[in-house]
Amino acid sequence: MPIYVYWGEDDFAMEQAIASLRDRVLDPLWISFNYTLFSPDLADAAIQALNQVLTPTFGAGGRLVWLSNTTLCQHCSDNVLAELTRTLPVIPENSFLLLTTRNKPDERLKSTKLLKQFASEFREFPLIPPWKTELLVQAVNQAAQTVGLKLTPKTAQMLAEAVGNDTRLLYNEIEKLRLYTAGSHKPLDVETVSKLVRNTTQNSLQLSAAIRTGDTAKALNILADLMNASEPGLRIVATLIGQFRTWLWVKIVMEGGERNPQAIAQAAEIGNPKRVYFLQQEVKFLSVQQLISCLPLLLELEVSLKQGATEMSVLQTKVIELCQVCRQNS
Repeated sequence: MPIYVYWGEDDFAMEQAIASLRDRVLDPLWISFNYTLFSPDLADAAIQALNQVLTPTFGAGGRLVWLSNTTLCQHCSDNVLAELTRTLPVIPENSFLLLTTRNKPDERLKSTKLLKQFASEFREFPLIPPWKTELLVQAVNQAAQTVGLKLTPKTAQMLAEAVGNDTRLLYNEIEKLRLYTAGSHKPLDVETVSKLVRNTTQNSLQLSAAIRTGDTAKALNILADLMNASEPGLRIVATLIGQFRTWLWVKIVMEGGERNPQAIAQAAEIGNPKRVYFLQQEVKFLSVQQLISCLPLLLELEVSLKQGATEMSVLQTKVIELCQVCRQNS
């Protein structure tokens, strides 16, 4: 069936998939007749989209109807569900219905089950967790390979630390490096990458380290640098949460008497067991209770930012509180 459901938080990857689908379905000369985007601010967007996808195409190519930022997979009224049930099985082969949302579909809903039943593609576009460094490096190498850019393991690691899980930034940096090295067949060296790529995620990890040691002055200075570099507050918090979560699991497993790096890595979801030794050294002077006490503060910080609090003020406050927790008895 010509039905596509895309969901997830990786906006850039989703945009690429949408552009690919659009190019495949539509004839450039007939786009104005056969391409319709329905935004979520329309009260009856779902009904209009379902009616539109049944309309015969004009001229060459197919028809694409895009229901953007839809909530059909989170809640669906009875009349819309009835229209879905009637429409999905009879969509013409050259008409394509695309539904996109950032939120995870609720598998319990009848509308979600119906869409999964008829969809040609039901695809997630997730962001890689900032603490899963091996997956970030893998994403960097894949992006470099697509444009023919040669990287060494060290430069790939540097890029992963610099861009984190921001796919759009990754491809922008990869394209910049590709243009800079045009005509060269040598892998990029560390010096070139360090000059051309702005490193913000690494500074977020440095912020984690400063908080862990209770160095309030250093932590606030790093935070100021991040904010001056326009690093989004929620991205900083995501890195902090991932780092403290990993530290907590390592400490819990250690205090449980486990000494096998493989077992510790598995429990803490660390892809490379060689990192375990360094993580053990980092949490040596912190207690489990200190690490546990940090997580509610980070959650409060995330909620405050999502509710529209002033970024710099709330970040500074919580960084000071986190440093105080980590400095106790350390």
